[in-house]
Amino acid sequence: MSGCALIKGHRVFSVLRSYSLKHECGEQLEPLLLAYRDAVNRVLEELWDNIEWEKEKVKGKKQWRLIPKYKADIHSGEYKKKLRESLLVDWPYAAHWVDSAIKTAYSILKSWRKNYVKGERKRRRPTAKRLFARAKQTLIKLEGERLRVTVKPGEYVYLDLSKRYFPLPGEVSSAGLGEPIITPEKVHLPVHYEDTQNSNPSVAWDFNLLSLDGYSPETGWIRIDTKKLASIHTSSFEKRRSVQRKASKSKKAGRVLAKYSKRERNRAGKHQLEIARVIQSLCGPVGLEELKKQGMYTRSRIWNRRISRSDWRSITRILVGGWVKPG
Repeated sequence: MSGCALIKGHRVFSVLRSYSLKHECGEQLEPLLLAYRDAVNRVLEELWDNIEWEKEKVKGKKQWRLIPKYKADIHSGEYKKKLRESLLVDWPYAAHWVDSAIKTAYSILKSWRKNYVKGERKRRRPTAKRLFARAKQTLIKLEGERLRVTVKPGEYVYLDLSKRYFPLPGEVSSAGLGEPIITPEKVHLPVHYEDTQNSNPSVAWDFNLLSLDGYSPETGWIRIDTKKLASIHTSSFEKRRSVQRKASKSKKAGRVLAKYSKRERNRAGKHQLEIARVIQSLCGPVGLEELKKQGMYTRSRIWNRRISRSDWRSITRILVGGWVKPG
């Protein structure tokens, strides 16, 4: 599902959009981000130690699998309180960062367990590798064109939002700022919008190789042709394959391949934005099909190429992330 949701009974469309902006506070924030990552990994290690593995038979098969079960009630308030107290020992930053790290670690482990049960993850403890931190509402404050982030009690970092291309809470009615995710280079801001005037119907979309098919009881079936987008990938593939055949005879092959790849990304990205604009102009909330390419591959090389070149995920990211600027 996208970041759009319909609140039943009130005809209020609640839209969550995430925007990314670069900032120049990487050096100031890096020590905090390192400590935050260490805290997340400490929690993951603690939770991992509370897992025991039980054998369960796979339904419809003769095979058995090891399924993770928790020894203790890791979701109890008492357990989380002890975990928090252990992390706060010699913790130099605001205590709310510890709360956020615990929440993040639980979310990572929950996602890992869900995918492990599906057979998409190995029996290996998940770890946080990238530098990031999720700032709780109590750690941020919007001050005009700046976002104030509390690092330590009485110590703040100010992220400049003046180069944004989207409205902030206070500039539009019924908007609220969610918990931003901060990395060394960017801040990812989730913004909640509530539009009581939006009369466009909700539409469920089905992704196909050469079209997007939407359905709503109010509008019936809607089809968006994506043949042009597919032809961009096909023609670029043929050009790259021609260059690769001659690669052994030319030293410029690498530069030429990079040029074609960049051109393909730019042209495809333009068409993806156009498709997203059409979808947003036709409907309010959208239901998007969650597809996984791994389960679609067959022994047909041609079919596998078509699946690998599909743009379903890119279009979904644009719609969910709210990257479509008003046209």
